[in-house]
Amino acid sequence: MPLQVRSVPADAPEVDALLDAYLDEREATFPSAQGSYSRKRTPAAEFVPPNGTFVVAYDGDRPVGCGGLRRIADDGDDVRFEVKHVYVTPAGRGRGVATAVMDALEDAARGFGATSVVLDTNDSLVAAGAMYRGRGYERVAPFNENPNATAWYRRPVG
Repeated sequence: MPLQVRSVPADAPEVDALLDAYLDEREATFPSAQGSYSRKRTPAAEFVPPNGTFVVAYDGDRPVGCGGLRRIADDGDDVRFEVKHVYVTPAGRGRGVATAVMDALEDAARGFGATSVVLDTNDSLVAAGAMYRGRGYERVAPFNENPNATAWYRRPVG
């Protein structure tokens, strides 16, 4: 069965399982030189249309990836939505799941009237950084105080 990406409530059971796995993995692999990982979830209420959405990628009935999108404060005329919690399970890696999740999130951002999509990540996540840059994201000055982040990105949409 082909991969399907669907919007789901951010407090759905499969989202809880995916985000627990994501936070467990990030905590276990966080660079010790950067201190300890700050284990924090974005509240589910921030992922509700028209101010956001949460998507899960399914391989048949099995959830294999996820990501969220939420509106953050505009920067002048720039209507910004932020990508959060992009995660692909080990079984889903190397199969285009992250690309499908990002496509869905960026499409949703356009539909919500965004002029740009922003995100933060950690430079230790080399594949994630390469994917974001390959999608046209460019490094920008920090736009939040996420203690886990070392890199901030922005991409115009619309």
